[in-house]
Amino acid sequence: MSRIGRKPIVIPAGVTVAIEGSNVTVKGPKGTLNSTLHPLIKVEQQGEEIIVSRPNDDKEARSLHGLSRTLVNNMVVGVTEGFKKALEIQGVGYRAAKQGQNLVMNLGYSHQVIVPETDGITIEVPDANHITVHGIDKQRVGQFAAEIREKRPPEPYKGKGIRYVGEYVIRKEGKAGKGAK
Repeated sequence: MSRIGRKPIVIPAGVTVAIEGSNVTVKGPKGTLNSTLHPLIKVEQQGEEIIVSRPNDDKEARSLHGLSRTLVNNMVVGVTEGFKKALEIQGVGYRAAKQGQNLVMNLGYSHQVIVPETDGITIEVPDANHITVHGIDKQRVGQFAAEIREKRPPEPYKGKGIRYVGEYVIRKEGKAGKGAK
């Protein structure tokens, strides 16, 4: 039995869950999320809990059990607390600023890199070297943060670029010159 899949999801106060077949809609103080789960997985609400179950022990059902429970749990957490990803910029002259709904970054290119906010995603720039991406959908927050990081990923020699806060970048040694011994 899936250890994650058999845990019930507690519905906090102020959150409503609507289950119609394999469609799950979660409404909360921060917004509304809906998802269509695999038809093999059965989702039901019992009082103030959501129970995710599977019909049998087939390999496909077992692999979808924990995944489906985690997806529903992420929806509940998203509409109550939200998700965030923090990025940091390292490098001389590399910086970010927020201009209206756009994130404007100087990343060593001959031009500025401009990334607009999308629906459900907000960008915060507490200082010139840090960016925070907020939203209620965990997948969209992570994808948007990855797209920002992709504009200038950290390079292995000096470590310059955009990285997640706490990310460890493996550094390489530069090439040894002619006279090196």
